Amino acid sequence: MVETDHYLLKLVKDHKTDSQRGIFSVCSSNLYVVESSILNAKEKDQYLLIESTSNQVDQYGGYTGLTPIDFKKQVLDIAKRNNFSRERIILGGDHLGPNVWQNEKSLNAMIKAENQITSYVSAGFTKVHLDTSMKCIDDGALDKPLEPLIIAERAANLCEISEKTFKNASPNAAEPVYVIGTDVPPPGGSKSNHLNNRITLPEEVDETIHLTEKAFRKRNLDDAWARVIAVVVQPGVEFSDSDINEYDHNLALPLVRKIEENKNLVYEAHSTDYQKKNSLREMIKDHFAVLKVGPWLTFAFREAVFALNNIEKKWLGKDKSMILSELEEVVDQQMNADPQHWKKYYNGSETQVSFARKYSFSDRIRYYWANKYVILSFERLINNLTKKPIPLALLSQYLPNQYNAIRDGRINNEPKSIIINKIINVIENYNYAIEGGKE
Repeated sequence: MVETDHYLLKLVKDHKTDSQRGIFSVCSSNLYVVESSILNAKEKDQYLLIESTSNQVDQYGGYTGLTPIDFKKQVLDIAKRNNFSRERIILGGDHLGPNVWQNEKSLNAMIKAENQITSYVSAGFTKVHLDTSMKCIDDGALDKPLEPLIIAERAANLCEISEKTFKNASPNAAEPVYVIGTDVPPPGGSKSNHLNNRITLPEEVDETIHLTEKAFRKRNLDDAWARVIAVVVQPGVEFSDSDINEYDHNLALPLVRKIEENKNLVYEAHSTDYQKKNSLREMIKDHFAVLKVGPWLTFAFREAVFALNNIEKKWLGKDKSMILSELEEVVDQQMNADPQHWKKYYNGSETQVSFARKYSFSDRIRYYWANKYVILSFERLINNLTKKPIPLALLSQYLPNQYNAIRDGRINNEPKSIIINKIINVIENYNYAIEGGKE
């Protein structure tokens, strides 16, 4: 293993001698989620791994309107405001590859993927998930997976671009580390509410590692191969609108045994959202040393915001001096006006789809918090409940955990603190997982 200052390389090395070592990765561009994660890492004296996905952030702005350098600035500004050290933040790019351009020919899609990698690495992102598994329109029938050899060759091609970009960047930056493999639900969540219990086969892990290593070495990327830290696999965890596949150690055991044969690699597990904290802890011990979480955090954000919206109606509904936010109604109006982020994910009757838009575990509502009309409504909600502080009785009714935190003096009775505390309640499950299961 090459010498490097990258924290994740050291973490993987430590995990190989102590399987309780692990880290969770926050995959979200939501500002409240980012700030909650930073405050948690500061309190726990942790390194913070925070990642943006290929459809959230890219060289064109993604659906958030942010380029990688914009996303980095946003994160670092929040860290600075909260006196959290830049050196303890690791920025990553998730599913980097042709994901966003699957409707184009592979040559064009890969050129854009190369530019995407360049924009991420040049901005200082040092954890790179190379995901070239998606088929482009000239890659054959969509109902069959892309040939593993093609996936490996394209991944090595993007790694080569990443290495060249890094060498032209700051000489003091940590060398990028890489994650390969992609046996997970599609980026953005499952399109079906019918979950299966697929678990990656050990022989598929062998094939991914072997073919990717061969493709790397063919391009003289031996040094980069020494910085491949993890393989993405499906350990049998997933979620949909209303269902959650729980982690089962016994079912995943062949997969667990397989990675124990490799002295330099661990697994990265996506879609770990909504797992029980003991399951998350068990996954770390079973060498899923990188646990991804995203929708669960924005789900908690939505829960807090909707609870505050209900409180606003009960508390201020008859106050003629106040204009209410009507936040739930505004969000739903904007989701119906622009259904591209949820239409193909939610099925059923009108009642079922209406329910899913607001309360689905897949949380497609997260795509709409940056909508300008939603922002105005959200800001009104925060301002209203700041001007007219929430009675404790209503907090007890709608946000009992935050009521207790306020009573105990751990947080202030103001909307922002309440939302952040609600999100940190979820993060605490991951704290438990990486702290060896200690209460």
